[in-house]
Amino acid sequence: MFEPTEVVELRQMCFTPNRIWQAGQYMVGELPDIAFDMGLVERLPSVRGNSADIDTINPSEH
Repeated sequence: MFEPTEVVELRQMCFTPNRIWQAGQYMVGELPDIAFDMGLVERLPSVRGNSADIDTINPSEH
């Protein structure tokens, strides 16, 4: 379902015997399988356009 190099969001803390995972963004390969099994991981929303487009909308405001 997820690519190993895809960046996803861990929605809440995940406790494993070796580590406490804080909520935040991680690469899929970094997270433990239990986070996916418990449904704690979500795909990040896609970004439309690029950051250069944002600066050209209202360049006089900078």
